[in-house]
Amino acid sequence: MASDTASPKDRFLTVYGRKPVLEALADRTLTIDKVLLADNARAPEILRAARERGVAVQRATPQRVKVLAGNGKQDQGVLADVVAPRMRPLAAALASPPRTVLLLDGITTPANVGMILRTATAAGVGGIVVPRRGVAGLDPLVVKASAGVAFTAPVLRCYTAVEAAEALRAAGYPLVGLAADARATVFSAELPQRCAFVLGGETNGVSPEVRAHVSDWVSIPMAGGVESLNVASAAAVLCFELVRRSEAQQRR
Repeated sequence: MASDTASPKDRFLTVYGRKPVLEALADRTLTIDKVLLADNARAPEILRAARERGVAVQRATPQRVKVLAGNGKQDQGVLADVVAPRMRPLAAALASPPRTVLLLDGITTPANVGMILRTATAAGVGGIVVPRRGVAGLDPLVVKASAGVAFTAPVLRCYTAVEAAEALRAAGYPLVGLAADARATVFSAELPQRCAFVLGGETNGVSPEVRAHVSDWVSIPMAGGVESLNVASAAAVLCFELVRRSEAQQRR
């Protein structure tokens, strides 16, 4: 069942741990909403950096910090909410639909999510749907893998990939999935101007629930006995093939 309830995580990227929080505070291009510090944490360097930036510091119990960070082993008693200016709920984005959307389904490796965010943003993809459930959380590992691009990527949030697939179809998007055994390739397939591409998980690919909403499948041709590419590499091939097509269309 789809859920229209917005989450605070649709506005912020939460970074945790002393070094990531200090790095965020030191980056003047980022807007920090607040820093949350555990009652028992002594962090004079963080307090000093927040004061210099004019960022509010709130105190909370260590357990509260762990819950909000979602990582009890590495939060070190501190987290920061960084404003992500292009992040918004999928429902809000569909009011003025982007031309091209990526939908992440079951991608649980933070490095892959981070690299996809970086590649898709660089290629000018209009939106990357990162569900709150079933996909790696947007945490410091994802931020690191994206080389910081995660803060400004056009991330679209929803609860599950199935919810996103239903909403995209209702908004008129055909869903095209990437699969190694598809006959049509990303280079030869006829693709509509407005389209949503589904990228499945590292092990199981596109989930059966989302697969039911996919209308077409494309593959990336492989040589040399290679069966398939890592999902982040496949996303890069797809994204820049879309760039190539767009530039070819403009030259006509």
